[in-house]
Amino acid sequence: MITGAILIGREETHTQASYAAINPATGAALEPRFTTAGLPEVERACALADEAAVAFAELDPETRAVFLETIADEIVAIGDILIERAIAETGLPRARIEGERGRTAGQLRLFAQVLREGSWAGLTIDPALPERAPLPRPDLRVRKVALGPVVVFGASNFPLAFSVAGGDTAAAFAAGCPVIVKGHSAHPGTGELVARAIQRAVALCHLPEGVFSYLPATREAGTALVADHRVKAVGFTGSRPGGMALMRTAAARPEPIPVYAEMSSINPVVLFPAALAARAEALGAAFVGSLTMGAGQFCTNPGLVIAIDGPDLDTFLASASAAMGGSAAQDMLTPGIHSAYVEGVSALAGHGAVTTLARGVEPTGPHQAQGALFRTTAADFLADPALGAEVFGSSSLVITVTDMAEALKVIAALEGQLTATLILDAEDEAEAALLLPVLERKVGRILVNGWPTGVEVCHAMVHGGPFPSTSDGRTTSVGASAIERFLRPVCYQNMPFALLPEGLRDGNPWNAPRRIDGVLKLG
Repeated sequence: MITGAILIGREETHTQASYAAINPATGAALEPRFTTAGLPEVERACALADEAAVAFAELDPETRAVFLETIADEIVAIGDILIERAIAETGLPRARIEGERGRTAGQLRLFAQVLREGSWAGLTIDPALPERAPLPRPDLRVRKVALGPVVVFGASNFPLAFSVAGGDTAAAFAAGCPVIVKGHSAHPGTGELVARAIQRAVALCHLPEGVFSYLPATREAGTALVADHRVKAVGFTGSRPGGMALMRTAAARPEPIPVYAEMSSINPVVLFPAALAARAEALGAAFVGSLTMGAGQFCTNPGLVIAIDGPDLDTFLASASAAMGGSAAQDMLTPGIHSAYVEGVSALAGHGAVTTLARGVEPTGPHQAQGALFRTTAADFLADPALGAEVFGSSSLVITVTDMAEALKVIAALEGQLTATLILDAEDEAEAALLLPVLERKVGRILVNGWPTGVEVCHAMVHGGPFPSTSDGRTTSVGASAIERFLRPVCYQNMPFALLPEGLRDGNPWNAPRRIDGVLKLG
């Protein structure tokens, strides 16, 4: 049941301030109205999280694994009510929402597997060497421990997989960190339903109530969460200005904390000559399919294409333009996202060095994205950094180059990105090899002969990259490695056996992988 509530621990509360969710397909307000958390609610949630932090962090991995699986079960058990509410609040199709629900449950269960496998804890033992000369070595043992309470900001473009129970929340819970979610105003009903599922899981697993709170909060309250001294890390997916504002708040604290912010990326695609000669027409249609999927509202949308000018590129552009011309306008997630998209497309269309190649079908709804395809030269792109700004939606800019050496100059001038895509055949591999060292410094994931939209949730995935795609390119927000953001190492020297953490005791009580005297022992 959706009541518009704030959930702090096991409590449900309401305030006077209220707002309504908007159906982006119609512009109509949805019931019920939602209250927003203020500073008193921030104080209560942070205090509860701090109270729960030690007990939650010290739970054995199996208990936390069961908790994550219980959350997944409770989300699935909501049933069609969750799907229908998410559709109403986002304008996204049923298949997309059902797939995202599956991904959300899947990533929670993935982290349960990570906990049971055990390598996340970094258990390392260097036994004492009392007879070593000239100096003896003490007994040294290391494990990774939870940072403490984490604030997660729900994302607008993934109402389930990057929101209340999304990857940031799942990774923080797996690490043993209590989580306070700052709900997104774009899908508050969806957020409340998922938050209640987590609240039920906390109770079913008999965990401290402060392990989870849900605050559909004002911007002021969101800033206060980041500034609170009890909060030890932040997860954020959203705009560059929003992420930068949180980073400044976190850095200005007496105790600065990490903000893991995913912000801005245009995800370049490089079309190599042999591949373009062999299949330009098919590539053009496939590219537009990726670009316009979900109204282009993906962090990995292919917003930039780099290719050598010539007849083969002309064939690609003709195919892409035809596909774009037939692409239906689609509802965007919020009025604000739609306004920003229209502004970004208008800026490209009005730029003196940019040619409009194609537009999609005219919109019929109030917040629909009309796809857009543009073209410019490498020289003009390099002369104006504004052409490299992200336009969040189904818009892309094709940059023509004279040769792959000029393509390399364009890549070298780019900001940090989440992805880069190489479309190539065997004959292109030598030229591709010249680009790889530069791309490795620019992006977090390099794809070959695929399209960047679509992120697999698994152990090997990296969904991150150099600034400004993320605030810390050493981390990922998707995949098993995301747990590392919310952990830190602690070393125990000459610790009596009775005081050692369980995972570091002789006999390996957790049956986890441990590195002993430099040699990895698998359980």
